Amino acid sequence: MDINNKTAIVTGGASGLGAATVRRFVALGANVAIFDMNDDAGQALALELGEKVIYAQVNVADEASVQSAIGGVLKRFGAIHVCCNFAGIAVALKTVSQEGAFPLSSFQKVIDVNLVGTFNVLRLAAVEMARNEPDTGGDRGVIINTASIAAYEGQIGQAAYSASKGGVVAMTLPVARDLARYAIRVNTIVPGLIHTPMFDSLPEPAVQALAASPLYPQRLGRPDEVAHLAQFIVENGYLNGECIRLDAGIRMQPK
Repeated sequence: MDINNKTAIVTGGASGLGAATVRRFVALGANVAIFDMNDDAGQALALELGEKVIYAQVNVADEASVQSAIGGVLKRFGAIHVCCNFAGIAVALKTVSQEGAFPLSSFQKVIDVNLVGTFNVLRLAAVEMARNEPDTGGDRGVIINTASIAAYEGQIGQAAYSASKGGVVAMTLPVARDLARYAIRVNTIVPGLIHTPMFDSLPEPAVQALAASPLYPQRLGRPDEVAHLAQFIVENGYLNGECIRLDAGIRMQPK
Protein backbone atom coordinates (compact mmCIF):
# COMPACT_ATOMS: atom_id res chain seq x y z
CA MET A 1 0.00 0.00 0.00
CA ASP A 2 1.28 3.44 -0.94
CA ILE A 3 1.19 5.62 2.20
CA ASN A 4 0.84 8.85 0.24
CA ASN A 5 -2.67 10.31 0.58
CA LYS A 6 -3.80 7.46 2.82
CA THR A 7 -5.23 8.01 6.31
CA ALA A 8 -3.68 6.38 9.38
CA ILE A 9 -4.75 6.15 13.01
CA VAL A 10 -1.84 6.02 15.46
CA THR A 11 -2.70 5.23 19.06
CA GLY A 12 -0.17 6.44 21.58
CA GLY A 13 0.81 8.86 18.83
CA ALA A 14 1.67 11.80 21.07
CA SER A 15 5.07 10.45 22.16
CA GLY A 16 7.67 7.74 21.74
CA LEU A 17 7.19 5.12 19.04
CA GLY A 18 3.79 6.52 18.09
CA ALA A 19 5.05 10.06 17.58
CA ALA A 20 7.96 8.82 15.46
CA THR A 21 5.49 6.93 13.29
CA VAL A 22 3.23 9.97 12.99
CA ARG A 23 6.17 12.06 11.79
CA ARG A 24 7.33 9.46 9.27
CA PHE A 25 3.87 8.87 7.83
CA VAL A 26 3.18 12.59 7.47
CA ALA A 27 6.54 13.02 5.71
CA LEU A 28 5.39 10.30 3.29
CA GLY A 29 2.19 12.19 2.51
CA ALA A 30 -0.32 10.52 4.82
CA ASN A 31 -3.14 12.03 6.83
CA VAL A 32 -2.76 10.97 10.46
CA ALA A 33 -5.09 10.90 13.45
CA ILE A 34 -3.32 10.81 16.82
CA PHE A 35 -5.27 8.90 19.49
CA ASP A 36 -3.80 9.54 22.94
CA MET A 37 -4.62 10.62 26.49
CA ASN A 38 -1.92 13.30 26.66
CA ASP A 39 -3.73 16.40 25.43
CA ASP A 40 -0.76 18.77 25.67
CA ALA A 41 1.62 16.54 23.70
CA GLY A 42 -1.01 15.41 21.22
CA GLN A 43 -2.25 18.89 20.42
CA ALA A 44 1.30 20.24 20.18
CA LEU A 45 2.33 17.56 17.69
CA ALA A 46 -0.79 18.08 15.59
CA LEU A 47 -0.18 21.84 15.56
CA GLU A 48 3.46 21.33 14.60
CA LEU A 49 2.71 18.99 11.70
CA GLY A 50 -0.16 20.96 10.23
CA GLU A 51 -3.47 20.28 8.54
CA LYS A 52 -2.73 16.65 7.69
CA VAL A 53 -2.79 15.73 11.40
CA ILE A 54 -5.61 15.73 13.94
CA TYR A 55 -5.59 14.81 17.62
CA ALA A 56 -8.30 13.15 19.71
CA GLN A 57 -8.24 12.28 23.38
CA VAL A 58 -9.01 8.56 23.34
CA ASN A 59 -9.20 5.85 25.96
CA VAL A 60 -8.35 2.86 23.79
CA ALA A 61 -10.07 0.44 26.17
CA ASP A 62 -13.39 2.30 25.98
CA GLU A 63 -15.65 1.45 23.05
CA ALA A 64 -17.53 4.76 22.99
CA SER A 65 -14.33 6.79 23.16
CA VAL A 66 -12.77 4.96 20.21
CA GLN A 67 -15.95 4.98 18.15
CA SER A 68 -16.38 8.71 18.63
CA ALA A 69 -12.78 9.39 17.59
CA ILE A 70 -13.12 7.18 14.51
CA GLY A 71 -16.17 9.21 13.55
CA GLY A 72 -14.02 12.31 13.77
CA VAL A 73 -11.40 10.77 11.48
CA LEU A 74 -14.01 9.86 8.88
CA LYS A 75 -15.53 13.33 9.03
CA ARG A 76 -12.13 14.98 8.49
CA PHE A 77 -10.43 12.59 6.07
CA GLY A 78 -13.21 10.38 4.68
CA ALA A 79 -11.64 6.94 5.20
CA ILE A 80 -9.22 4.88 7.30
CA HIS A 81 -6.51 2.82 5.59
CA VAL A 82 -3.90 2.14 8.30
CA CYS A 83 -4.22 1.52 12.05
CA CYS A 84 -1.08 1.51 14.20
CA ASN A 85 -1.58 0.48 17.82
CA PHE A 86 1.23 1.84 19.98
CA ALA A 87 -0.71 2.84 23.11
CA GLY A 88 0.46 0.90 26.13
CA ILE A 89 1.35 1.00 29.81
CA ALA A 90 3.58 -1.05 32.09
CA VAL A 91 3.93 -1.79 35.79
CA ALA A 92 6.86 -3.47 37.54
CA LEU A 93 5.41 -5.68 40.27
CA LYS A 94 6.26 -9.19 41.41
CA THR A 95 3.60 -11.86 41.72
CA VAL A 96 4.34 -11.98 45.47
CA SER A 97 6.36 -9.32 47.28
CA GLN A 98 6.82 -7.98 50.79
CA GLU A 99 3.60 -6.03 50.27
CA GLY A 100 1.69 -9.22 49.43
CA ALA A 101 0.11 -10.44 46.20
CA PHE A 102 0.26 -8.54 42.91
CA PRO A 103 -2.77 -6.19 43.07
CA LEU A 104 -5.38 -7.61 40.74
CA SER A 105 -6.54 -4.12 39.76
CA SER A 106 -3.06 -3.28 38.47
CA PHE A 107 -2.88 -6.49 36.46
CA GLN A 108 -6.33 -5.85 34.99
CA LYS A 109 -5.46 -2.28 33.99
CA VAL A 110 -2.41 -3.38 32.01
CA ILE A 111 -4.44 -6.05 30.22
CA ASP A 112 -7.24 -3.57 29.52
CA VAL A 113 -4.99 -0.98 27.90
CA ASN A 114 -2.41 -3.15 26.14
CA LEU A 115 -4.51 -6.10 24.99
CA VAL A 116 -8.18 -5.16 25.15
CA GLY A 117 -7.36 -1.64 23.95
CA THR A 118 -5.42 -2.94 20.96
CA PHE A 119 -8.25 -5.24 19.93
CA ASN A 120 -10.89 -2.58 20.57
CA VAL A 121 -9.25 -0.09 18.21
CA LEU A 122 -8.33 -2.55 15.48
CA ARG A 123 -11.80 -4.13 15.32
CA LEU A 124 -13.55 -0.78 14.98
CA ALA A 125 -10.99 0.50 12.46
CA ALA A 126 -11.35 -2.72 10.46
CA VAL A 127 -15.08 -2.14 10.02
CA GLU A 128 -14.26 1.11 8.21
CA MET A 129 -11.35 -0.37 6.25
CA ALA A 130 -13.65 -3.07 4.88
CA ARG A 131 -15.66 -0.33 3.15
CA ASN A 132 -12.64 0.90 1.17
CA GLU A 133 -12.11 0.18 -2.48
CA PRO A 134 -8.99 -2.03 -2.89
CA ASP A 135 -5.85 -0.14 -3.87
CA THR A 136 -3.69 -1.12 -6.83
CA GLY A 137 -2.12 -3.92 -4.78
CA GLY A 138 -5.48 -5.22 -3.63
CA ASP A 139 -5.31 -3.94 -0.02
CA ARG A 140 -8.23 -2.29 1.72
CA GLY A 141 -6.36 -1.75 4.96
CA VAL A 142 -3.31 -2.50 7.08
CA ILE A 143 -3.29 -3.04 10.85
CA ILE A 144 -0.04 -2.85 12.82
CA ASN A 145 -0.02 -3.87 16.47
CA THR A 146 2.81 -3.48 18.95
CA ALA A 147 3.96 -6.22 21.30
CA SER A 148 7.33 -6.49 23.08
CA ILE A 149 10.12 -9.00 23.47
CA ALA A 150 8.65 -9.35 26.97
CA ALA A 151 5.98 -11.46 25.25
CA TYR A 152 8.68 -14.12 24.83
CA GLU A 153 11.24 -13.36 27.55
CA GLY A 154 9.43 -11.52 30.30
CA GLN A 155 11.61 -10.45 33.16
CA ILE A 156 11.02 -10.52 36.90
CA GLY A 157 8.19 -8.10 37.68
CA GLN A 158 6.73 -8.23 34.16
CA ALA A 159 3.90 -10.74 34.62
CA ALA A 160 1.15 -8.30 33.63
CA TYR A 161 3.09 -6.61 30.84
CA SER A 162 4.28 -9.92 29.37
CA ALA A 163 0.78 -11.40 29.53
CA SER A 164 -0.68 -8.39 27.72
CA LYS A 165 1.96 -8.40 25.00
CA GLY A 166 1.84 -12.17 24.67
CA GLY A 167 -1.86 -11.79 24.00
CA VAL A 168 -1.13 -9.30 21.21
CA VAL A 169 1.31 -11.78 19.64
CA ALA A 170 -1.16 -14.65 19.97
CA MET A 171 -4.06 -12.82 18.34
CA THR A 172 -2.06 -11.58 15.34
CA LEU A 173 -2.59 -14.65 13.16
CA PRO A 174 -6.25 -15.31 14.00
CA VAL A 175 -7.14 -11.66 13.42
CA ALA A 176 -5.23 -11.75 10.11
CA ARG A 177 -7.23 -14.84 9.18
CA ASP A 178 -10.49 -13.17 10.20
CA LEU A 179 -9.79 -10.10 8.08
CA ALA A 180 -8.25 -11.75 5.03
CA ARG A 181 -11.63 -11.90 3.29
CA TYR A 182 -11.74 -8.10 3.48
CA ALA A 183 -8.19 -7.68 2.09
CA ILE A 184 -6.94 -6.25 5.39
CA ARG A 185 -3.43 -7.30 6.44
CA VAL A 186 -2.48 -7.64 10.15
CA ASN A 187 1.05 -7.70 11.54
CA THR A 188 2.74 -7.02 14.87
CA ILE A 189 5.98 -5.21 15.65
CA VAL A 190 7.89 -6.74 18.58
CA PRO A 191 10.36 -4.08 19.78
CA GLY A 192 13.34 -4.67 22.01
CA LEU A 193 15.06 -1.90 23.97
CA ILE A 194 14.00 1.29 22.21
CA HIS A 195 15.08 4.70 23.53
CA THR A 196 11.72 6.17 24.45
CA PRO A 197 11.12 8.88 27.09
CA MET A 198 10.91 6.12 29.73
CA PHE A 199 14.69 5.78 29.59
CA ASP A 200 15.18 9.47 30.39
CA SER A 201 14.20 8.83 34.00
CA LEU A 202 16.83 6.12 34.53
CA PRO A 203 20.35 6.76 35.90
CA GLU A 204 22.96 6.97 33.17
CA PRO A 205 24.82 3.81 34.32
CA ALA A 206 21.57 1.85 34.02
CA VAL A 207 20.96 3.19 30.52
CA GLN A 208 24.51 2.29 29.48
CA ALA A 209 24.13 -1.23 30.84
CA LEU A 210 20.90 -1.73 28.92
CA ALA A 211 22.43 -0.25 25.76
CA ALA A 212 25.26 -2.80 25.92
CA SER A 213 22.95 -5.82 26.20
CA PRO A 214 21.80 -6.31 22.55
CA LEU A 215 23.82 -8.66 20.35
CA TYR A 216 24.58 -6.11 17.61
CA PRO A 217 24.46 -3.20 17.38
CA GLN A 218 25.06 -2.64 21.08
CA ARG A 219 22.86 0.39 21.59
CA LEU A 220 19.27 1.27 22.29
CA GLY A 221 16.99 1.26 19.29
CA ARG A 222 15.67 4.52 17.91
CA PRO A 223 11.94 5.26 17.73
CA ASP A 224 12.26 6.05 14.02
CA GLU A 225 13.62 2.56 13.42
CA VAL A 226 10.31 1.22 14.68
CA ALA A 227 8.49 3.77 12.53
CA HIS A 228 10.56 2.64 9.53
CA LEU A 229 9.41 -0.94 10.15
CA ALA A 230 5.80 0.28 10.30
CA GLN A 231 6.34 1.93 6.91
CA PHE A 232 7.76 -1.32 5.51
CA ILE A 233 4.77 -3.30 6.79
CA VAL A 234 2.36 -0.92 5.09
CA GLU A 235 4.27 -0.90 1.82
CA ASN A 236 5.04 -4.62 1.50
CA GLY A 237 1.80 -6.18 0.31
CA TYR A 238 2.93 -9.79 0.89
CA LEU A 239 3.56 -9.38 4.62
CA ASN A 240 0.64 -10.70 6.67
CA GLY A 241 0.00 -12.52 9.95
CA GLU A 242 3.56 -11.97 11.15
CA CYS A 243 5.21 -10.85 14.40
CA ILE A 244 8.54 -9.17 13.68
CA ARG A 245 11.19 -8.74 16.36
CA LEU A 246 13.14 -5.49 16.11
CA ASP A 247 15.67 -5.98 18.88
CA ALA A 248 19.27 -6.25 17.57
CA GLY A 249 19.29 -9.94 18.52
CA ILE A 250 18.77 -9.47 22.26
CA ARG A 251 17.41 -12.29 24.45
CA MET A 252 16.35 -10.87 27.79
CA GLN A 253 17.69 -12.37 31.02
CA PRO A 254 15.47 -12.87 34.12
CA LYS A 255 16.49 -9.45 35.47
